[in-house]
Amino acid sequence: MTIEPSPAKPKMPLLRHMIIDSTAHLVPMRPGLVTTALRTAPRGDGHPVIVVPSFLRGDRHTGPLRQFLAGCGYEAAGWGLGTNLGPTAAALNGIEQLFDTIHAAHGGKVSLIGHSLGGVIARELAKKKPDAVRQLILLASPIHLPTASPLEPIYKLLSRWHSIDASSSIDELNTPPTVPVTAIYTRTDGVVAWESCQEFEGPRRENIAVRGAHGTMVRNPAAWRIIADRLAQKEDAWRPYRG
Repeated sequence: MTIEPSPAKPKMPLLRHMIIDSTAHLVPMRPGLVTTALRTAPRGDGHPVIVVPSFLRGDRHTGPLRQFLAGCGYEAAGWGLGTNLGPTAAALNGIEQLFDTIHAAHGGKVSLIGHSLGGVIARELAKKKPDAVRQLILLASPIHLPTASPLEPIYKLLSRWHSIDASSSIDELNTPPTVPVTAIYTRTDGVVAWESCQEFEGPRRENIAVRGAHGTMVRNPAAWRIIADRLAQKEDAWRPYRG
């Protein structure tokens, strides 16, 4: 799939989308959502999946997604590093250590799922460990830089402790990994410019749009269906999503 045309610096998300996103997470998840989604979800082969949370969020936020993945039969793990404050040395070293531990214990490839900034971190890990990563799934992750976000002032405030931006150029960050990548995004994103959430065109890379808010992507049933379909593929037999 191709990337939608975008300016050198994407426009800030629309105000109405920002307002929707700022309140969407306050709406409780619908009771029985996981149970309902599991009725039609394909069962997996039990391989491990690590889920990395979004900026200023932790494992509690990704709980519904990991519960769904566990119901599908996967060994779903959070990142276990508290609140995601960005690509700090502690975060990058911690996620790599977790990955190595799970990979060694399982003896096979590990899939990575990242929400928003968590996807950026997971993507860099996939570049570093291509032979050990089964596939990468991104949820509204601003991987195609530059981007635009109302959270940019907070991110810049914390950037003095970040490792990726200090040592990597935009070209290096934009370079896609060699593992299969599915980038799921929403055109009504109120947190980051949706154009930046698309992966670059290439073999074993795809971009899929769903309806919904940025902040609730980890409990979006449409995203869950895509994730379950992608993870259920046999190892080294990746095919584009057919819907």
